[in-house]
Amino acid sequence: MSSDAALYLSVTDFAASTPWLAGLVIAFSVYGLALLVPAFMAMLWWAKSRGAAAVAAVVWVPCAVVLAYVIDLVVKHLVAEVRPCRVVAGSHPLLPCDPPTDFSFPSNHAAMVAAFAAAVFLVRRGWGVIAGVFALLMAASRVYVGAHYPHDVLAGLVLGAVVGLLGVAVRVRTTRLVDRVLRRTRLVTNPGN
Repeated sequence: MSSDAALYLSVTDFAASTPWLAGLVIAFSVYGLALLVPAFMAMLWWAKSRGAAAVAAVVWVPCAVVLAYVIDLVVKHLVAEVRPCRVVAGSHPLLPCDPPTDFSFPSNHAAMVAAFAAAVFLVRRGWGVIAGVFALLMAASRVYVGAHYPHDVLAGLVLGAVVGLLGVAVRVRTTRLVDRVLRRTRLVTNPGN
């Protein structure tokens, strides 16, 4: 057994032995991504009075999440790693194992939350740190519930963070585009900022 499979087995054994924690982690792992929507809406509300650069930075956040998801799906199908719940003997996943065609590497949950965190970091560093903690908790939850190996979530975190930080490369062009749109729609009180 590989060290990653052994670690996966240790985590799923721990999960099976902590029923008091399992329900909370399952709910977070399954539904936690929904929290990204109100967070994005709050950031957009914050940014609209701060000018085109702030709005552009915030608009990059969902773009980064979607881009990370798409890249993750491509990599996932190229690698085609079978989920650990199907191949690690003696594992006790908390969630039903996904179908055989739903591959494991890299974790799309981890990729999306890491892209979110990195992109939010470009909006405001303090918010990015909070989002980063959220991303790490989501990644850990995916191993805890038995959906992924540790290397799956680590790869997802790296992929997502790289995608999220690409916002630096598109910042100037995105700001110009958002400025033009905002001037036409007059959604921002001080569009020149």
